[in-house]
Amino acid sequence: MTAGLESAAVAGRGRAPARFNPFSAEFRRDPYPMYRGLRETRPVHKTMGMWVLTRHRDVRAVLLDRSFSAGLIPELVGRQASRDQAADPTAVGRIQRLGEKSLVFTDNPEHARLRGLVNPVFTPQAIAALRPRVERTAAGLLARALRDGGMDAVADFAARLPLTVLSDWMDLPPGLRDQVGQWTHEVRFLLEPGLMSAADFSRVAAVVETFAAALAELVAARRAQPGDDLISRLAGAVTGGGDRLSDEEAAFVAIMCFVAGHETTKSLIGNGLLALIRHPGQQERLRARPDLVPGAVGEALRYDSPLQMTKRLATRDIEIGGQRVPAGDQLLLCLGAANRDPEAFDRPDDFDIGRNADRHLAFGFGMHGCLGGLLAALQAEAAFGCLYRSRVTLRADATLDSGGLEWQDHSFIVRGLKRLPVSFHGSPDVPPHGSRDHRAAGAQEAG
Repeated sequence: MTAGLESAAVAGRGRAPARFNPFSAEFRRDPYPMYRGLRETRPVHKTMGMWVLTRHRDVRAVLLDRSFSAGLIPELVGRQASRDQAADPTAVGRIQRLGEKSLVFTDNPEHARLRGLVNPVFTPQAIAALRPRVERTAAGLLARALRDGGMDAVADFAARLPLTVLSDWMDLPPGLRDQVGQWTHEVRFLLEPGLMSAADFSRVAAVVETFAAALAELVAARRAQPGDDLISRLAGAVTGGGDRLSDEEAAFVAIMCFVAGHETTKSLIGNGLLALIRHPGQQERLRARPDLVPGAVGEALRYDSPLQMTKRLATRDIEIGGQRVPAGDQLLLCLGAANRDPEAFDRPDDFDIGRNADRHLAFGFGMHGCLGGLLAALQAEAAFGCLYRSRVTLRADATLDSGGLEWQDHSFIVRGLKRLPVSFHGSPDVPPHGSRDHRAAGAQEAG
């Protein structure tokens, strides 16, 4: 143990145990002091009916251990459905199947089956082939903002980019493009079913029914006339044994691409830009060294993780961090805390785009590692790259330094800004504008 860690340990033993409260205003503004206190005094403890884990080694070990179940969400959704007598039974059935057939929430053998069908569609080569399209879309959004002299970096840039990229990759018709932003916002409430009221559940169930039905119809059409888009590739995916995704299963994969890929990518870009603005030296370093863009994205993921927490269920009695966790208990894995653990990262509270942040857990790890992680990173690279190649200095509203930031409050597992007004200073190189992707970027709304 290094001297610094020894000092932290001594400090931890001398203080009162930290209390976990993810709903407090202080946690919403800055969760990292609370995480630090928990790591130092109560790294594995039970509160609010679940075990809270904050150390990198413990979180990583649970993510890697396939004996822990990821199926909590479908179970909680099922309980909610049984209590909601007003919801349409057809919509309830669809919403339950969405949980049972989503990669995020399935265990083996169903998870292995779905991965075998979906992984070949999301290869590194397939994602890399999207780079020109993603970069053109990001450049189109920036060109519009540069002409305006500023933008809300969340609503006008970070939110529009993933919606446009996914809509283009799926080749969605205009009617669907106009709806996916709002539908995605509604469906993501299913990631935290314990926070949903009966009215919320009925509304979301109806949205899932409409969303899935529209996409399943599109899947059937692409089976008949396939193209080179994501929907066609999902419809055409087949294993060596002849297994295929049903129309509904392919529609569910497309829905979860939006649900898992929009909010987190938006928050990655927004949180990363905020970190760069708050660290002018790193911003100048990135402008001088465009080759550091991938490192800046990795550091943004580590430093202020978009997805702060994820849950697992213990399926057997096990000891974690000196604590006995019985089978059937829930575990809350604090990814944001793990990514600031001094045992895993030197100077963890420093934002350093030159560090090797490859050990971050922002995309999860192991069997349930994020399928869309490469695409999210690619979009953030395109966003940072075009901004810092434009030869302008990004400046934010003065309220940044006076507690004026507003963080989203519809979720406690996702950390992201509601808005980030920025202005541009300097002589920009405005990227070329006018391609199909740019026009779509300008028209696509965040929802």
